[in-house]
Amino acid sequence: MPFLDLLRLSLRNLREAKLRATLTSMGVIVGVAVIVTMVSFGLGLQRNLLSRFKALDLFNEMTVFGKNIAVVAGNLDRPSGARRAGGDNQGPRLPTNFTPTRILDDAAIAEIAKLPGVSYVEPYIGFPVECRSNGKVFAHSVAGASVPNASSRFKEFAAGQMISATNSDEAVISEDTVRISGYASPAEAIGKTLEFLAPPSEKEKQEAGNESESFFGLPLGEADQDTKPRGSVVVARTFRIVGVLAEPKQDGRPGPSRGLMPTADIYIPLPAAHQWANEHLGEQARVVMALARENGAIGEDQSPGYFSALVRVNDPVVLTDVRKRLTEFGLGSFSIVDQLDQIRTVFLIINSVLGLLGGISLLVASFGIANTMIMSILERTREIGIMKAIGAEDREIKLIFFFEAAVIGFTGGVIGSLAAWGIDAVANRLAYRFILKPQGASFVDFFHLPVWLWMGAILFALAVSVLAALYPAARAARIDPVRALRHD
Repeated sequence: MPFLDLLRLSLRNLREAKLRATLTSMGVIVGVAVIVTMVSFGLGLQRNLLSRFKALDLFNEMTVFGKNIAVVAGNLDRPSGARRAGGDNQGPRLPTNFTPTRILDDAAIAEIAKLPGVSYVEPYIGFPVECRSNGKVFAHSVAGASVPNASSRFKEFAAGQMISATNSDEAVISEDTVRISGYASPAEAIGKTLEFLAPPSEKEKQEAGNESESFFGLPLGEADQDTKPRGSVVVARTFRIVGVLAEPKQDGRPGPSRGLMPTADIYIPLPAAHQWANEHLGEQARVVMALARENGAIGEDQSPGYFSALVRVNDPVVLTDVRKRLTEFGLGSFSIVDQLDQIRTVFLIINSVLGLLGGISLLVASFGIANTMIMSILERTREIGIMKAIGAEDREIKLIFFFEAAVIGFTGGVIGSLAAWGIDAVANRLAYRFILKPQGASFVDFFHLPVWLWMGAILFALAVSVLAALYPAARAARIDPVRALRHD
């Protein structure tokens, strides 16, 4: 029997039992809609997470770390990665599954910068400092920044621009620094000076003679304030404010604190930060370096190195190759790419569970299809007997029932996919209207409905429907035409 005749006969049989066929199709529609909706929700979560990582500039950067100076000095009680030679907190701890064998010094930085695919290397130099601007004195965290800098944290400015040159005395500050300094707006801070304060040197202390005690150049006690002239604060270095970084968006979208490098309130050129860190080395750092030199871990003229550095690549594809070379150098590294496989595995499990829950409803629908086909056999026993009596083969009888089940499955799959698309759209609007918008957040698409998902759902519904018709079709093919013709 030709294909079109089989299809025409199947559609005619379904039209004769419209209510039963409609109810059976509704089961398939609900099952497909549930599967597509739940899986699209899992895919939406995964897409939103990966897009957030991408927006946070985490796929083009990796953190490199060397042998900690505190460890080589024999201070094993200190948590690895907690502090660097400057004695200050240096951001998050780094992975400990690899023990570096080389100090991350200037020579190592130069070697890393020559690797294929590396855009630039930015050693992390961070420290707290007493600052003064607009007549206000405050303590803030300072970090060095490469110039030019491709990090997205320096893309959004409330006012001004990025530092212009490596050797310039320019600084980029946060909006929080603007408020603490007492400026009315970020634009007002542009062009103003930012002074780094430090204790007077030994020579300055000797020249002070009988002057009263002071702390960071500020007189202690009321009597000292009356006798010590103003302006005696030691200004170690002055920078001109050229840019104010915009604060993170209130709706949770990525702000200036992007990438893997720890954030700071004030950014200055790397050479200036390096010079300041060397000239104002803390007492604790001096002790650690003395112990390291004493036990021969580093030479007398050897640099203690940096705790970590940020390596930016031109293309995330080369991250793996660059990391292999870093391991050969004896350096450790960390990248968010390390977590991607785990993230994908977690979402694969989530999507599988969601799909399984939705598949249960489609399984229930398959029983309805089987029931519909069996009832159709009972009602059409005489018709089947006539067809077999005039020469219809068992294969053709089976194909008729398979086609009927396929029509139900295909129709239910298409309508179910459309229903899932509508449910996703309505759910997104409701979530934005009642959850996101009241909190001032922007619209977020919680669902992701790729082409392969709804096409796969239709094919899955089609396959389940055909499988559900296996028993009814085989039963119809086994009908004895003589007994069927006698059937009332």
